[in-house]
Amino acid sequence: MDSLMKNNCSQFSEHRTLVTRALGMALIGLTLLIASSRPAEAIVYLDITSANFRKVNIAVPYFVDKKQPGIIHDGGKKMADLMGRALAFHGFVDIIDPSAYGGSQTWDWSSIGAEFTVLGQYEMTAEGLVLDIRLNEIQSGHMILGRRYQTPISKHQESIKKFCDEVILQLTGERGVSQSQIAFVSTASGNKEIWLADVLGENIRQVTRHEYLAVAPKFSPDNRWLAYTSYHRNNPNLYITELSSLKTTRAISRQKGLNMAPSWAPDGSVIALTLSKAANPDIYLIDINGNELRRLTNGEGVNVSPTWSPDGKRLAFVSDRSGTPQIYVMNVATKAVQRITYVGNENSTPSWSPKGDFIAYTGRVNGNTQILLIKPEGGTPVQLTQTGGDHESPSWSPDGRQIVFSRKRGGKQEICAIFKNGMGLRPLFNLKGAQSNPQWSPRQEP
Repeated sequence: MDSLMKNNCSQFSEHRTLVTRALGMALIGLTLLIASSRPAEAIVYLDITSANFRKVNIAVPYFVDKKQPGIIHDGGKKMADLMGRALAFHGFVDIIDPSAYGGSQTWDWSSIGAEFTVLGQYEMTAEGLVLDIRLNEIQSGHMILGRRYQTPISKHQESIKKFCDEVILQLTGERGVSQSQIAFVSTASGNKEIWLADVLGENIRQVTRHEYLAVAPKFSPDNRWLAYTSYHRNNPNLYITELSSLKTTRAISRQKGLNMAPSWAPDGSVIALTLSKAANPDIYLIDINGNELRRLTNGEGVNVSPTWSPDGKRLAFVSDRSGTPQIYVMNVATKAVQRITYVGNENSTPSWSPKGDFIAYTGRVNGNTQILLIKPEGGTPVQLTQTGGDHESPSWSPDGRQIVFSRKRGGKQEICAIFKNGMGLRPLFNLKGAQSNPQWSPRQEP
């Protein structure tokens, strides 16, 4: 009970399935389908689940100013760098250092091991910036993807990320996540407030300015709203703020006691959260206006941290009804409950994969908290993080390939990400203060 409340008080106060079209080729998971009449519509399917998988080598030369093609400008370098970082973020792309070919768009690409190139040209117009970007496959010589974007200069980074996500779609059959965001709690302003950042660490900004304690941010499925709990009215109330402006904020649940840890149903019409209005912390369903729809748990221990299955039929949550905090799964229609964690005596903060295949959670292992994975029906958990320190509050990327979480060690608490296979653990943002409770947004619609 104490460990559960401590864990949750820290929260309070703080491939489509991967496309695996092997087509019978024993080559390293790479298949190229080229429509002979329209090569621009060729699709590449990269099976990143293959046992023989290796990363794909892509060259992203400096983008070229159409009006001054012979001059390399700093803006062209920055655009190419952003494209390279966005592609590499997905974990199965190696970007060839432009110094290997001087950043030039004309080179013997095979001699440096490039399998694809991303070539960009840009032009300043009275309306803003025009970007022409192409993905080329070296062996066949075909253009796989080409796009033109006309955008205000201030929005050109979004166009680059959009093209990146289309490249990932061509390579894997599923759109990339470089346009998504991560919400988190930060003390950078001196108080625990909600912040937002692009996954590449661009455009970091503060969302709440209550100058008090704000925790537990959660995105609505349509990316319109961000729900969170704030204590600035001397009670942990639930608020939502509109992400388009970050100015329209309203309280939707002000019940006496906890209004905590919101979780939006996949259709966005219902929010599961913990209320303690009846003394015991239990899980309820409310609508977006705060109207109570249904009580799901009824006093069997402390019940917190709900997370929906992708089909909206089940909820995973934490309860200490067995004596220690463990993960349970409930059938929402029948309220039938199954305990799924039996290893460890302090398991919390579940997060259901958008693929539905795993639930990530925080568990205590040998004195430290680590991120673990378990099947929704239970079984033997897999420990994902292995480094020292405390790893907490996992949240899945919208493609189900990565998990973001907070790591505290050496007096520093930061937001990190790791791939589902346990590889590639790295910090995401460089921000002063302590960062915690990260939440990955849904995928930005094209």
